[in-house]
Amino acid sequence: MKQNETLSNIRLNADNKIDLSDLLIEEMGDNHISTSADTPMVPGAFDKTDAEKIAIIEQHFKGIMETLGLDLSDDSLQGTPRRVAKMYVQEIFNGLNPSNMPKVALFDNKYKYNEMLVEKNISFYSNCEHHFVPIMGKAHVAYISSGKVIGLSKLNRLVDYFAKRPQVQERLTVQIARELQKILGTDDVAIVIDAKHLCVSSRGVKDDTSSTVTAFYGGQFNNEQRKAEFLRYLELNTTF
Repeated sequence: MKQNETLSNIRLNADNKIDLSDLLIEEMGDNHISTSADTPMVPGAFDKTDAEKIAIIEQHFKGIMETLGLDLSDDSLQGTPRRVAKMYVQEIFNGLNPSNMPKVALFDNKYKYNEMLVEKNISFYSNCEHHFVPIMGKAHVAYISSGKVIGLSKLNRLVDYFAKRPQVQERLTVQIARELQKILGTDDVAIVIDAKHLCVSSRGVKDDTSSTVTAFYGGQFNNEQRKAEFLRYLELNTTF
């Protein structure tokens, strides 16, 4: 499988225009090192039911709040440990469970459409696996049909599924691309993700003007002409 998996961290000032003609990916610094394209999971990760996980997390989070000195007898706080536990298991991290993978149906490409299809500006919310704070951004997905097409909403659902787990942006980019390649039976897939990380903007360096861009180019998208065409479609206010 041909693919560009060199990883690069591109920090962009909000006042500057994104140069979409020169996107690269390489390992991000500041300990943003992705150990694998697969989310690190322990054996038996799915042996417990969701209800069991919620009960355990509730007790652990209660201990965290008490350690911080919060009074859990207060009406506003007493339900927080369970709310957080349910949110973790049923909402923001439900992409950890393969049973929540969206069902994807393929259709014959009866239109004989052989150019790239681009679904851009797919909004997603994820969480940084280093500090468990939000990552918010847009994903741009493209593929060239090898005989099958996928419903447009399924592209959004695939992005959402992989985003709903503790993540690093490099891994998220590769996971979406590889799954789409597998589903469509083609290497001809491209992904660009542009996101803001609250671990950068709300803590640490506290830079709220930067964003991070990662990309994946497979198959025909490694051709410079195809890549340039895809990136032109992502430019704002472009007339086609």
